[in-house]
Amino acid sequence: MEDLKITTIQTKLHWMDIDANLAMFTEKIDQIDDPGDVIVLPEMFSTGFAVKPDSVAETMEGKALQWLKDTAAKKQCVITGSVVIEENENYYNRLVWMQPDGFYETYDKRHLFRLGDEHLRFSQGRKQLLVELKGWKIKPLVCYDLRFPVWAKNRYIADQYEYDVLIYIANWPGRRRFAWTSLLRARAIENQSYLVGVNRVGDDGNGIPHTGDSVFLDAKGKPVYEFGEEKEHIETVTLNYEKLREYRQKFTVGLDWDGFELQL
Repeated sequence: MEDLKITTIQTKLHWMDIDANLAMFTEKIDQIDDPGDVIVLPEMFSTGFAVKPDSVAETMEGKALQWLKDTAAKKQCVITGSVVIEENENYYNRLVWMQPDGFYETYDKRHLFRLGDEHLRFSQGRKQLLVELKGWKIKPLVCYDLRFPVWAKNRYIADQYEYDVLIYIANWPGRRRFAWTSLLRARAIENQSYLVGVNRVGDDGNGIPHTGDSVFLDAKGKPVYEFGEEKEHIETVTLNYEKLREYRQKFTVGLDWDGFELQL
């Protein structure tokens, strides 16, 4: 299987300003000569973590979706991040997986951050998303989902793993930095999967600091690349499938995973 090249952008965000954020990301992405196969942006990349969605929510025909479509086509790669979407009189924190041909798939954040009142204003997602790219199987999730291991649990069915790469996009505050870094490693280890975690930096409109700590981890939970905290940074990392396959064959914990069905 071919290697998978992923570019991640750890950056500050303009608070509740869609136009400014889209312009900022355009400038950053235009500086990338070869983003590879996927560009990963933070949670609510066009607004910051907006728990009052009525003033910034867009439809699936809005400017953020059009920007994703245009950028994916221009760079000839997948681009993913989440945006605030209004649909059928409900609001969603919706991750969009946009392909260069304009086809996209979506995942609505399942676990809404109760401490920030996200659950009072947004509707909960009801299904998972599993995408395939160059033969790799990828599961993208959003921020607070990280605290719920059952929702991310990999499966070993018919001699195959359900996914090979787990992606978390986030607006994870610095005061809970230890939980972010610890849980990312736990999810990689327990699921025998590469993991990509992308978080923002800088203060949001409520004065809450975010320290980044974006990371690429291997299936042992060891860093392939660490961004470190607080600084804006763009990094492209190549993931090797053969290394993942060899580790899974040598350490066959997947054969002993418990079977279960999620109740949605």
